[in-house]
Amino acid sequence: MVERECREFREQGIISATRMRAVDENAMALGVSSLQLMESAGKALADLVRSFHADPVLILCGKGNNGGDGMVAARHLQDLEVCVIFIEQRGRSPDCDHQLKLLSSCPIDLIPARCPEDVATLGKHFQEAGCIVDALLGTGSTGTPREPIRSLVEAAQSSSAVKVSADVPTPGFAPNHILAFHRPKVEGSLVADIGIPLEAEITVGPGDLTLLQRKDPGAHKGAGGEVLVVGGGPYQGAPYLAGLGALRAGADIVRIASPVFEPVPDLIYERLEGKRIGTRHLDTLKALAEKADVVVMGNGLGDRSHEVMVELARCCRKVVVDADAIRSPLPQAKDTIYTPHAGEFARMTGVLPPREPVPRARAVRDAAKIGTILLKGKTDIISDGERVRFNRTGSPLMTVGGTGDVLAGVAAALFCHLPGFESACLAAYVNGRAGMAVEKAFGGGMLPTDLVDRIPLELFRMSEST
Repeated sequence: MVERECREFREQGIISATRMRAVDENAMALGVSSLQLMESAGKALADLVRSFHADPVLILCGKGNNGGDGMVAARHLQDLEVCVIFIEQRGRSPDCDHQLKLLSSCPIDLIPARCPEDVATLGKHFQEAGCIVDALLGTGSTGTPREPIRSLVEAAQSSSAVKVSADVPTPGFAPNHILAFHRPKVEGSLVADIGIPLEAEITVGPGDLTLLQRKDPGAHKGAGGEVLVVGGGPYQGAPYLAGLGALRAGADIVRIASPVFEPVPDLIYERLEGKRIGTRHLDTLKALAEKADVVVMGNGLGDRSHEVMVELARCCRKVVVDADAIRSPLPQAKDTIYTPHAGEFARMTGVLPPREPVPRARAVRDAAKIGTILLKGKTDIISDGERVRFNRTGSPLMTVGGTGDVLAGVAAALFCHLPGFESACLAAYVNGRAGMAVEKAFGGGMLPTDLVDRIPLELFRMSEST
């Protein structure tokens, strides 16, 4: 159950199309169907149109779900004089098609528009309309609209009717009112709550995977990102687990700079002489860091190399600080992700995080002024000092050593292409999902390498299907 106090972590203001898509997908994963969301949006749109007392109503509907919203509105306005002009071309979304079929059972004029010539015959509908609703493109719209949408927009602009856009105005359409669903996408919008659960926005879910882009078929080696892992000495396995996590999360090149060699042919070993990392290695490490998109530091490092990490971080663009590197003074790059457990959080802030989720989240948010913090626990908490996100995936089996190293590597690979906050959120979610899958397969006795092998199956399943 989500606590009432968690409402303070709902984000405010303008939401991007990309983030809104993720929230919608998360809501559907929680059990709210896309048709339910469409019904709520369309009903809110109908209520706004009805308040103008300006019929006849002309609703312009595209092929996507924004068009479906307009069709739902038409059904709720069927007691008025309503006409729907819909784009009759291939590519209509299943939900939009469903709504169009329902309209065939309503006393509504349905007029298909295939080309500009079709639109040219419809001047009377635009001239007589008291209200025109733009449900043509929605959040997916970019650039100049194609025909016949362009002609529909031009015809609407020549009308003196009250004009309303559903969610986002189609380019060229100048509305008197914009009704946004859930949160505004552009300034000056009215907002309608369409029943999206709070959990869909403040918790990381499968919708967040939509941030990932499929790899370009023409990509060259290194396009997936280059990660440098600096660690080892006292504990030799940790940096290699982080490196494997980075590879499995999509990084193309991963180097391990360590005094200890492990025979892992997938990783490039950069030898550091001696038993521990020291100041004599700084020039080598700085040269390696210059080539890397992201540096991971701290895994298996011990407590006698910290000043090197602090100095190295100053030379880096992006750093993931984990394990033994999480201590005062904190290493800090231009952009930094910290991945502490509760004890390490106390080491970096001076206080243990509270046990209760809301005070715990506030503590993470307050501490995250220097970078993104991913506080690991039964429920992970991620914050960049403004936003807060919870991650509820994971397994009790993940208390085994090494799972946090894998997480740091996954975060680094994502950090090559995504902002720190989004990288940390996705890394926590995918690492936890991988742990759940391992528990389901084996029941117990998890190896951190089991987690590594499951990472790509959890991370790339959404991007492969989109």
